[in-house]
Amino acid sequence: MKRSNLKKSNYKLTQQITAKKNQPKKRDPFKERGVKDYIDIFDARLLTRFLNEQGKLLPARITGATSKMQRRLNTAIKRARHLAIIPFVSEGTRY
Repeated sequence: MKRSNLKKSNYKLTQQITAKKNQPKKRDPFKERGVKDYIDIFDARLLTRFLNEQGKLLPARITGATSKMQRRLNTAIKRARHLAIIPFVSEGTRY
């Protein structure tokens, strides 16, 4: 391999690494609210924030939650649905 090709490939690699570092980090929405280990299933306003228009759960890459808190969020939403605190589907998709 020629030196010029080696320099170009290293340059591209460093550009990709610096581009990833410069991206803004997603903040955990639960740390902002002070939630540490328990998500209240009776807080319907908080839980509906993590649902889309059809009533589906939003993934962690969109919400910005850590994997641990995303699992707790999924459990809390499913329990709230079972207790009829939040609906399984939205009003528009029922009919």
